[in-house]
Amino acid sequence: MKVFKLPDLGEGLQEAEIVEWHVAVGDEVEADQQVVSVETAKAIVDIPSPQKGRIEKLFGKTGQIVHVGAPLVGFEGSGEDSDAGTVVGSVTVGNQLQQDAPAAVGRGSATIKAIPAVRALARQLNVELEMVTPSGPDGVITTADVKRVAKILAEAGPPEILRGVRRAMAQNMALAQSEVAPATVMDDADIHAWKAGTDVTIRLVRALVAGCAAEPGLNAWYEGHTMARRIVAKIDVGIAIDLADGLFVPVLRDVAKRDASDLRGGLERMRKDLAARKIPAEELRGNTITLSNFGMIGGKYAAPIVMPPTVAILGAGRIHEQVLAVDGKPAVRRVLPLSLSFDHRVVTGGEAARFLAGVIADLGLPE
Repeated sequence: MKVFKLPDLGEGLQEAEIVEWHVAVGDEVEADQQVVSVETAKAIVDIPSPQKGRIEKLFGKTGQIVHVGAPLVGFEGSGEDSDAGTVVGSVTVGNQLQQDAPAAVGRGSATIKAIPAVRALARQLNVELEMVTPSGPDGVITTADVKRVAKILAEAGPPEILRGVRRAMAQNMALAQSEVAPATVMDDADIHAWKAGTDVTIRLVRALVAGCAAEPGLNAWYEGHTMARRIVAKIDVGIAIDLADGLFVPVLRDVAKRDASDLRGGLERMRKDLAARKIPAEELRGNTITLSNFGMIGGKYAAPIVMPPTVAILGAGRIHEQVLAVDGKPAVRRVLPLSLSFDHRVVTGGEAARFLAGVIADLGLPE
């Protein structure tokens, strides 16, 4: 049997959930014929057959999570055995929870303290000890602590297993938390000169270009294991988009060389593709800097999360009117709050401040 394994799905995407099989055992398929649809961190991807042949075995069922490099489809004929080759991880049912064996668990520099009877009770009640706030002496978790958490969990209902986009978001945020040394600088842009109906997101993209011109080091990738920074000449902006399924970050390419109408058209096309979950994987990776216009929903300031290998993300808050000193006199002006988070391993405070100053200067100009 010749085995086709789940191919590389792109940067940081190490697994996918099987959404739908388009073939069955015994089917004759052509090369490049779609055999399965899988949901990755950001999109639903149709995977084609690598060859012509008859299907002998399908590895995994709808709803299962398959890791990159794991067996996916078996074709009739001599070739690699299904157990041969490098298999990264295993096929895991997506609606099951893994239960760890009882052991001392680290919480920061401390260790969770609980006697064996309490640990056994926690296993019986399906309570993770990491979720329990200890009330005993010296930080020991008591029986009452476990029962209290079990009651709360019972009232909350069954756990919702994170899947697809939300699962990837949880993994990516954990990665960012473990790798990045985050810092944030905030300021306001006076946008009183803007005309009515100004496209805020595209205007922010233009301002990002100005910031990169002032301080190119923020349009970069950082390789933590080699401690090497790569400043990128082309500016590919990841635009954070909030949808019901979770957070998506499609990428507007080479924004410095495109006009406003071209950028808006590209963004609208990607929004439609996201809504249909048919956006090409290439449009969801490779950004060099990120923009989050969260003010369209609410909030003034934030500390946006920097996702490796990028080193900066600009957050734009809610536009509002504010009294400012203009020519020594109070005046009501339209203000756009800005929050720039950066990886302090790579970017200095001065570089971040100069970048933000460049952004603000551009935003202060008329259209």
